[in-house]
Amino acid sequence: MVVKMNGTEQDFVHRINVKEEAAFHDLFTRFRNYLVLFAMRRIDQLDAAEDIVQETFITVWENKKIYNSYQGLKAYLYELVQNKCTNYLKHKQVEDRYVSYVKTTGEETEGDYNLMQEEIYRELYMAVRELPEKCQRVFELHLEGKKNDEIAEILGISVLTVKSHKQNAIHILKEKMGNLFLLYTYIYEV
Repeated sequence: MVVKMNGTEQDFVHRINVKEEAAFHDLFTRFRNYLVLFAMRRIDQLDAAEDIVQETFITVWENKKIYNSYQGLKAYLYELVQNKCTNYLKHKQVEDRYVSYVKTTGEETEGDYNLMQEEIYRELYMAVRELPEKCQRVFELHLEGKKNDEIAEILGISVLTVKSHKQNAIHILKEKMGNLFLLYTYIYEV
């Protein structure tokens, strides 16, 4: 893809690195449609592809990664979309297997329930590892059963900040995991 830039590619990358909002808007405008098509070729679902691309731009905005070149930034965008598509397909496969099994047998056994719990927890763990660093740490402590005030004390942040990180983590996990996250919250009463 040939992209005409205002200024040099290196200037553009610098603007992204310093989190300039106008540069991110420009990045989104330039790559969104290409990334959606790229995702569509992998998962064949427009709504999910658009969500994946949106999550990709959120990830780029929130992370502290420094990009060295325009081509490196571009490659990173496509790599993120590829990884998110792979995760989406894995989650979908687990959901489909479970739904298919329940439809076929008409019932769930305790062993099936335990297996489902294990798969859901594994998927949640993988999704939590992809959260922004602070959200990840807050949510991990939450999963360990810590209360907001305990998390705040451990991390040296305010309770309000803990709540904010936890809400952000839940929002991201709902988008990444879809129905699996809802099942997790039902099973573990998150």
